[in-house]
Order: sequence, then C-alpha cells, then structure tokens
Amino acid sequence: MKRLLPFLLIPIILLLVSCEKKNETKSTDCPQSNEKCTVEEPNQKWIETTVDYLSKKYGNENRDRLLLGVTQVHGLWHPEDGCCQVEFHKFIEENYINDDAKRKELFERLQRNFEIIIGHNGKVNLELTEPVHVAIGDMIPVDGLFAAYSPSAHFDDDMYKSKIAFIVALNFPAYTLAEKNELGPKWTRLEWAYARMGDMFTSRVPAALNQAVSTAMSTADNYISNYNIFAGKLVDKDFNTFFPEDMKLITHWNLRDELKSQYANKESGLQNQEMIYQVMQRIIDQSIPQEVINKGDYQWDPYENKIYKDKKEIPFTAEADVRYDYLRKNFLAMKAIDEYTPQYPTYIERAFDKGLEYSKKEIEDLFVTLCSSPQVAEVGALIKKRLGRDLRPFDIWYDGFKSRSSISEDDLDKQTMSKYPNPAAVHADLDDILVKLGFTIEKAQFIASKIQVDPSRGAGHAWGSQMKSDVSHLRSRIGEKGMNYKGYNIAVHEFGHNTEQTLTLHDVDNYMMSGVPNTAFTESWAFIFQHRDLYLLGMKENNPDKKYLDALDNFWSVYEIMGVSLVDMNVWEWLYANPECTKTELKEAVINIAKDIWNKYYAPVFGMKDQSILAVYSHMIDYPLYLSAYPIGHIAEFQIEQFIEGKNLGSEMIRICSQGRLTPDIWMQGAVGNKLMVEPTLKATEEALKHIK
Repeated sequence: MKRLLPFLLIPIILLLVSCEKKNETKSTDCPQSNEKCTVEEPNQKWIETTVDYLSKKYGNENRDRLLLGVTQVHGLWHPEDGCCQVEFHKFIEENYINDDAKRKELFERLQRNFEIIIGHNGKVNLELTEPVHVAIGDMIPVDGLFAAYSPSAHFDDDMYKSKIAFIVALNFPAYTLAEKNELGPKWTRLEWAYARMGDMFTSRVPAALNQAVSTAMSTADNYISNYNIFAGKLVDKDFNTFFPEDMKLITHWNLRDELKSQYANKESGLQNQEMIYQVMQRIIDQSIPQEVINKGDYQWDPYENKIYKDKKEIPFTAEADVRYDYLRKNFLAMKAIDEYTPQYPTYIERAFDKGLEYSKKEIEDLFVTLCSSPQVAEVGALIKKRLGRDLRPFDIWYDGFKSRSSISEDDLDKQTMSKYPNPAAVHADLDDILVKLGFTIEKAQFIASKIQVDPSRGAGHAWGSQMKSDVSHLRSRIGEKGMNYKGYNIAVHEFGHNTEQTLTLHDVDNYMMSGVPNTAFTESWAFIFQHRDLYLLGMKENNPDKKYLDALDNFWSVYEIMGVSLVDMNVWEWLYANPECTKTELKEAVINIAKDIWNKYYAPVFGMKDQSILAVYSHMIDYPLYLSAYPIGHIAEFQIEQFIEGKNLGSEMIRICSQGRLTPDIWMQGAVGNKLMVEPTLKATEEALKHIK
C-alpha cells in the first residue's frame, strides 16, 4: 500500500486519542508480566513506545501504516481487553504483520471467514423475516418478534472479545473519506480491498444497542409493510366509488403510482387523483381513522373524514400520531449509538459521511442547485400547458412525459397479469429479460439462477445475497389474478437491484470490494431497468421525441424526490435539536418542515403555499435517511444513460459493476469519466425544453 503523507495521519490520530478516558487506579494480576499492575486506560505513551519498538525491529518502511494501525487499536482498546501497557504492547507485537506476503495471506483468510459469517447471518435474517415480508399466509404476533431479532447484533462484540477486530484494525487500518479520495486513484485493487477491510471495525457499539436499532427498524418496517388503503372503499359525500372494489394500495408507493396512472384517464382521472391526495393528507396529519388502515370493513370519505357501515356513519378512532412515534423510536435507537462512534458522532454523519460517502452538505448543495434552477419553473409551465389546468400539489408526480402515460393501465394490467400469473412465471422470464437488455445467454442464465422471486406483502424490495453460495430475492406484489402493471413496474426496478447485487458479488475480485459505493448506485441500475419496462413487454416506442421526453421525465422525478429528501434531512436536524420531543411535537415539526421546503422550492412553480405533501414518503418512517439515495441514484442514472447510449447495456453494466465498492466519485470516474453532478441533467432539460416547445 502506498505510504501515507504524515499530515494525513494527524486527523485520525487526534480523533482517536481524543477518546481517552481518565486513568483508573485499580490493581490486578497482569497475565503478561505475572506481577501486580495498575489498571489504566490506554494513553498516548502506549502508542509511542510500541511504534518505536516495532520500527526498530522491522525498519521504517511501513512506519506510517504501523502508526495508523496501532493508533486505531489504541482508540478501540478497553481495560478489559488488556489491563496495562504490557498487555497492549504484547498483543501488538504478536499480531502485527510487516511482511507483504503474510499480510495478504491474513487478508484472504479474513475475507473468506467474514463472507461465511456475514452471509449466513444475512440468510438467517432473511428467513426469519420471511413471514413479515412475503405473502405466504397470515401473520401471527410472534412473526414480528422474530423479524426484530438480529443474528448479527453481537457480531462486533464477539469480534472484539476474540480480538479478531483488533487484528483487523492493526494490520488493515481505516482511511478517512478524504484519504480514500486522495490516495484511491493510485491504489491497486488489493490496496482498495485492504482499505475496505479496514472499514470493518472503526467503532465499538454494544450488542444491546445494535439489537435495539434492529428492533426499532423492524417494527417500523412491519408497520409500513402493512399500511394498506382499500381504495374500493373510498367514497365521496354521495357514496360514489372511484376505484375497483378489490383494489388495495400500500402507502405511499401504490397510492402514488395509482395517482400517476390516472394521468391517462381523461374522463375521471383528476377526481380520482384528488381522492388519493385527500387520503395522503389524512395520513400525513394522522387524522386517518384507525379502522380503515389495512381493513376493508367500512366505507371512508376522506374529504369529510367520515366512515360508514351500510351508509350509516359510525364513530372512529384517529391513528393519532402512531406514524411519527415509529420515526421517533428509530431516532432514539440511532442516537443511543452516537457516543460509541466518535468518528461519526451523529446518525446524520453516519448516514452520509460513512454510509453514502458524501457529506450532507455536498448532497444538500446538489439538491438545492437543481431545485433552485430556472429549468424548474420552465418544466412546471410546460406541464401546466399539457394538462390544460393549474398545477395541483400532487403534480409533483406528473407522469405525462412517459410513453405509457397515454396507455390505459387496465390494458397494461391485462398484459402483465396474463404474462406473470405467479412467481414461477416471473422467474422463468428473467433470463429472457436480461438477453433483451444485451446480456449473453450464458450470463443471463447465471444471473437468473442466483435470484429467487417471492410475492411481497409490501410494495416490493430486493434482498441481496451476502455470500456467493446464496441467492438474492426479488419481491413484488403478485395478486391472485397475477401481477398487475404496478407490481410489474416495481418488479423490473427490483430486478435491476438483483442484477447489480449478483454482478457486484460474483464479478468483483475481492469479497471486501463487493457491492457498489452506496445504495444510490444500486438505485441507479434499478431506475435504468425500470425505464425499459414497456420495451421488455414488447411495446416498441417510436416517438421521435422520446429522448427529450425522457430527459424531462428524469428532471421532474429528481425535482420531486430531492424535495422529499430535503425534508428528511431537515427532520433529522430538528430531532437532534429536540431529542426529548413527543410524537405529536415531531408530527408538527415534520409538517412544518415539509411546508417550509415546499414554500422555498415548489410554491413559486405551483402557485400555492403551505403544502405538506412532501411528508408522505414511507421511507422517512422505516428507513432513516435513506431517501437521499433516490435522487443521487437518478443523477447517476442519467449520467450512465448518456454514457451507454448506443452501447450494449449488458456489457457496460458488467464493466461498471465489476469495479466494486470504490468511493462514489472514483466509481463514477471509472463508470462514465466524470464525478456525480447535476449539470448534465440541467443541460439536457434545457435542450429538451427548447425542442418540445
């Protein structure tokens, strides 16, 4: 590995040393010296004497790496790991590897064993959550308890107790994001894999807190996965119904997608959209009757917020801020970890700097640049003209730039339900879909063999395998009559995830490099697949304006989800400023933040203020701070689409995915020759506006 410049070491050293605690004065028997010694907290002297000793033993060629490794072990070391400097020094001397060949041998053994542990823990988690996530019969209360259990909760504890974590930190020290971006372009693939090994143990979170996070997120996910609205039971004041009797829509995804599909309905589309919008408002402000959530026993008028049985009004109980209580509990579980992650002292920093490997400010600046651009008002004016009416808040989901917007969803439903009557039919078509996308038959069959299709309880998701001997899972809603178009559209999106997951596990040279830089980049592949859903159904698009319409559609989608993401970010900032808040106070804050973001970036375009629609997204509740991955994914998708235009999608996807888990900007450079930026999206939108006008 390339030697670090001394100044690059200083931030990490200061950071880890700053975590020292005051010395204690307790005596114990020292296993190393067989004498009584004073129990003390690790201190700077331990680092200096140990590094000096080993530098004399091995020479100074790898001193920078040695210093970084010893410093990181020191920052993670507790008195129970070794009561004194003698024990610390002895551990370092016995476990530090200076020889390159022996270090590589250690790396190979570690990554083999981590694949076994992480992969099997992931498989246990998948199978325990299956009754919650997959439509395989009725759920019973104990299913939620097993889903909340985390088989990996004690992983870190076990690794530290066995001292495996210290061996990793000593021989494969972690690098900051700035260091990875600075040094990474010159690293070999093996050096990159070593750096990713170093990311394994950078904090020491108690197992109980990891389990608490798993429980909070699992219960929130269970809540969201079973939050369905029986659309056929929605009525107006005259008891008119608007949707098929058996239509059940999960919030927010199916509600949004049904609203989008209504742009093709020239007769009653607008009134149907207004009905769905009212449902969303009731969910956001929590005035929705508890009796209509995942139940079809009553008719519900969301305008007047009244429920009926045989047209007779009956009393109800409002949900009363349950939605925001799940968000609050997720926050509290995440916040409890803060003191154990000094490198990333808030969940916000862990989600961005560590998870996405972009700072929150970098992402916020990207989003604000696009949402404040003059193109926003121009595209809004074009949509208003195409609709022939003033914009409504739900037009953030305007779907009229897509070719399918003129196609009846009933016709699409008939086609997909006939083609995909069950999960087996979906799986049987996966290799053919991949061949249509440019993969060779052999590669398509291999990828399909590594994917299982399941009928989802929720809107759908992709669950990637974490070991080569296992399979990924594609999950989407498949009804008794087959998969409708909404389910198909989601399935194609999830299939993009599964294909990426398979390629970045099997086609990447080291297990520690498997995956993509962050979840946004798997979203970009999912969007690329989803964008081709009609083509995969055999519906040719001969519109000469397709390229320009696609650019406008991408721009408007990014504009919408960026606003949602800004709400999500600001909510978490508010939570950290108000950690003792009640669920009701949190609800009021979320609504006010949603209105504030709307007023800044949407009201000038839509011509109305104080709208809360940006607060409807379910991921805000069950996947904390995940929402930013979507707009980042859209931006990356657009750059990738521009780059692969005229090329073979399959071979390009294999090439790009085989890079593995580099940092985002280095990955993008390798993928398309440039870092992530909104300028290509803005430029293409401007060109499209000129052409369409």
